[in-house]
Amino acid sequence: MDFNGQKVLPAIKKMKDFEMVLESNYEYIVILEIHISQLASVMKYAANRQKKIILHADLIQGLKSDKNAAEFLCHNLKPVGLISTRGDVLKTAKKNNIIAIQRLFLIDTIALETSYKLAANVQPDFIEVLPGVLPQFIERVKNDTNIDIITGGLIDNEDDVKQALDAGAKAVTTSNTDLWNFGG
Repeated sequence: MDFNGQKVLPAIKKMKDFEMVLESNYEYIVILEIHISQLASVMKYAANRQKKIILHADLIQGLKSDKNAAEFLCHNLKPVGLISTRGDVLKTAKKNNIIAIQRLFLIDTIALETSYKLAANVQPDFIEVLPGVLPQFIERVKNDTNIDIITGGLIDNEDDVKQALDAGAKAVTTSNTDLWNFGG
């Protein structure tokens, strides 16, 4: 899986940005923060424009991030992917043939080791390494887990995107709309 060659995954935090990306050539879109009441209409608009939505399950306001919520998302909204730090959400996504993306925060060695254990248990389709401005860790996490990497967080400019991709990331998530023209 390589997102059909798409190297930048627009990450939506505001509906204004969602409207903008609907007009773009991007096929894959990440929805970061959204209220549960907006989900159905956002998914419908995206489907009408042939956009594939990856939902950040942990950031949906009004929906607890657990196995039951993941079942609801998979069966009722059918996103192409779910992002989460929670093993039960990722396992549910995989069980339902939804792309499972484990979010990994580079905080310290303990956090990294804990994330590795989760990855070994779940075997997600991708690991999203945050922040994305630490390219040496993109290659390290890929080598340590043998799981494809996407990255995001603190990506400010095209050089950050290039460095992440050069380090082996399959794609870069960013809410910086100025970077949505890079490789789109």
